[in-house]
Amino acid sequence: MLKGRRVGGRGDTVAAQYAFGPLEDDIIIKHRLLTRTTTTRGEPPLKKLQKKFTAFTVELEKEADNYSDCERLAKAFLQELNTFEIPLLKSKAVIDANIREKENFNELKDDISKQIIQAQNDIEDLKKQLEESKIERQHKEECEAIRKLIAMQPPRSETQKAITELEKEIAMLEAENTAGSRTLELRKKQFSLLLHVVDELQNTIEEEQKSLMEEMRAATDENRTGIEDATGVPEAMVLD
Repeated sequence: MLKGRRVGGRGDTVAAQYAFGPLEDDIIIKHRLLTRTTTTRGEPPLKKLQKKFTAFTVELEKEADNYSDCERLAKAFLQELNTFEIPLLKSKAVIDANIREKENFNELKDDISKQIIQAQNDIEDLKKQLEESKIERQHKEECEAIRKLIAMQPPRSETQKAITELEKEIAMLEAENTAGSRTLELRKKQFSLLLHVVDELQNTIEEEQKSLMEEMRAATDENRTGIEDATGVPEAMVLD
């Protein structure tokens, strides 16, 4: 039983104290349900029923002419039995109602569990959709940034015109490069030819110089020989 004791000011209550432990309470409740005892005062109904039945059986076992007493005791026993049966029927109805209520509670619990699972699945789906939405928004922001960069660029016609002009300049430069290459190749050939002519001219000059030197040496030798023949004295001796 739950008992509370008020102490101090208004509305202050000390912690609840149990007169019996939980296990003892269960035993007492079961005993009261079996004996149909709802209060601590008075005699338990089952004991009263037992006394009525005992008195009736004792009276039946007497050999005296006590038909009226047996009938009176039988009526009293049946009345007590009927009185005892009514709370049992009420208890059975309460138990049946509790069973139905428990079944309804279990069904409701199952429905709530299913709803919780469905809600969790919905939350997971919403999380995935949120992530996909974030990625899609990021892509849109990137596309918007690219679009702004494209909008800052000149029109396609101007770009194409500039490309055409650049292609013309490149073609002109390539033509000039080709012409320059041809001119350079021609100059190389001319320079090679010039070097060849210079080499031949130098060789010719050297040969002519050699021929001239040989002629001069030959003339000198002839003059020397003529003088020796005329004087009859070698040039070396004259010098000595």
